[in-house]
Amino acid sequence: MPKSALFSAVVSALIFAGLIPLLEINDTHLTNPAWPAHARLHEAWQLITNAALSILAVALVWNGRAPRIGLTIALVIGLSFLMSWAIGGAYGGSMLHTDGTQMAISGMSVAVLVVSILTALLLFGYRAISKQSEAAK
Repeated sequence: MPKSALFSAVVSALIFAGLIPLLEINDTHLTNPAWPAHARLHEAWQLITNAALSILAVALVWNGRAPRIGLTIALVIGLSFLMSWAIGGAYGGSMLHTDGTQMAISGMSVAVLVVSILTALLLFGYRAISKQSEAAK
């Protein structure tokens, strides 16, 4: 198993199963009193689903049985976020918190930047698996 594939899957899981819940289980997201209860339920569902899928992705890559499927699962999580961000104007979505602030570097959302880098890492890992498979033929 290429180290880049496992590395990218593990980093993805650390972000989607660890860091993001840590950042979102507070009053700006999950426990935000301004959010309807239904929206908070969807936020909890999204956090749990992304964490579970991230852990599954690592397991599939780690044991070597289905590394492409594992990386594909991880890619779906990241690409879904990026798509949601890209079409935010169509449904009123934004990276701004309710107080108008956001975590940004030079005006770029940190979340968008991190997920974009993560997506590139996952694609690099996927490419490494493909090259290894072709070399084994």
